[in-house]
Amino acid sequence: MSLFKKIFSKEKKENLDKGLEKSKTSFFDKMSKAVAGKSKVDDEVLDDLEEVLVSSDVGVKTTVKIINRIEERVARDKYLGTDELNKILREEIAALLSETEKGEYAELDIPEDKRPYVIMVVGVNGVGKTTTIGKLAHQFKSQGKKVVLGAADTFRAAAIDQLQIWADRTDVPIIKQKMGSDPASVAFDTIQHAVKMDADVVLIDTAGRLHNKVNLMNELSKVKRVMQKTVAEAPHEVLLVLDGSTGQNAFEQAKQFTAATEVTSLAVTKLDGTAKGGVVIGISDQFQIPVKYIGVGEGVEDLQVFNKYEFVDSFFK
Repeated sequence: MSLFKKIFSKEKKENLDKGLEKSKTSFFDKMSKAVAGKSKVDDEVLDDLEEVLVSSDVGVKTTVKIINRIEERVARDKYLGTDELNKILREEIAALLSETEKGEYAELDIPEDKRPYVIMVVGVNGVGKTTTIGKLAHQFKSQGKKVVLGAADTFRAAAIDQLQIWADRTDVPIIKQKMGSDPASVAFDTIQHAVKMDADVVLIDTAGRLHNKVNLMNELSKVKRVMQKTVAEAPHEVLLVLDGSTGQNAFEQAKQFTAATEVTSLAVTKLDGTAKGGVVIGISDQFQIPVKYIGVGEGVEDLQVFNKYEFVDSFFK
């Protein structure tokens, strides 16, 4: 069974459709008003469409790109009816995302020759960072991998406790110290333990504070340096978790974290409870960092590998 088929089973696709329902309904309500009584895609329709995309949290820069692409289609095809607009939008947004993503889906690839594979997870408090780590631990373990969790968010007792709950639930070891301990020390102990037990994957939780970017940068740099004493290439992946329900605020968080550390991949959570699903399109395009996971529900399987074609299909269905 191929990875694509396994990930996008009928149940997964239904969960994705359901998770994007609010975003889709909101978008098409705005779209239907924008093209009401019009049969041809003209400047007025494009102006209205621009407003719809921006208000759907796609972001101004990405919206301009999409509008430019549609203008080129209109110029080339001479006549485009408003009834074709949905299909054209789907094609152009998928094409835009294709310029960022490699392949159909972008699951975190765990190479056999890099063990333990260290994933440092960053993001502000409240975005679903610890839950994302727990769900990833479950998914990796279900693939037969040995997983170790590191509770390096030592500034909140709740973060350590929450990660412990996920460690118990998934039956994977967790390395932790008391609240207020040095995060780099926890990361070091975690890597050492992972090497001893011949683990495949290490997931390191980190503190989610953005009040001082310099402190954040220094702290993340220290965690990296200390991990590299044991595993020279660590971390192999820096996964930034963003809360999709915050819309434009997620863009701001992405800006802050990409300035503070080298982010290699993104996970966008909480898309099921919001009408702001368009933010995934804008973030994927603007930051040119692959969105690897999206959260479309509470269930452990609802952290889905981001597949641009499936996403666009569900959004414009």
